[in-house]
Amino acid sequence: MNRPDRAALHAAMTAKGYVIFDNAKGFDLNIVGVRSAETRANAFDDWLTVSYKDAAHGDWAFYAFACTTDPGLSHLQNLSHPDGTAVLKEGQYRSSHMIRKHQGKYDAICQKPGYTLKTYRDRNKDGTIDRDAGRVFTNATGINIHRASATRRSTQVDRWSAGCTVIADPTDFDVLMTLARRAKEIYGNGFTYTLLHESDL
Repeated sequence: MNRPDRAALHAAMTAKGYVIFDNAKGFDLNIVGVRSAETRANAFDDWLTVSYKDAAHGDWAFYAFACTTDPGLSHLQNLSHPDGTAVLKEGQYRSSHMIRKHQGKYDAICQKPGYTLKTYRDRNKDGTIDRDAGRVFTNATGINIHRASATRRSTQVDRWSAGCTVIADPTDFDVLMTLARRAKEIYGNGFTYTLLHESDL
């Protein structure tokens, strides 16, 4: 999937009735994942985008980072939940995330405790991402936005994701967290995560 265009992305959000944050103070982050139509697991073939109104220039700032929004092959083939491995359902989740430690290790943008996210569950171990509208659950926890390796750009998802959105390059992740910390200073520790599908754009 090609790098998404901000205008097309915002148009898709508007068409779905999703909120676009455009506070003139700046750093009011729109954190939006775009999921590839590809259903074969284990590639960083999705995008995590961030857009916000730049207070200094009155225009939009826009970033797009290669990521996965799907679980890696290891977790799809070795189930840790009886319902199957979580796959986040597309949608807009208002104030669903906050900055806190991912697995107690490092700051990331993490699902708030007690916040309900909708997920599909894949349990057939065939290495293909299943998004069955008849199997939507609300029991997933720890569906975070974090990085893969701390030292290098990763090329395969493997164990890096059990349903999280995972950024392939640690340098990109550092940019995301710099923006998130700035937003937290202005608006508090709450972030909305929106997940679109490639076909929406």
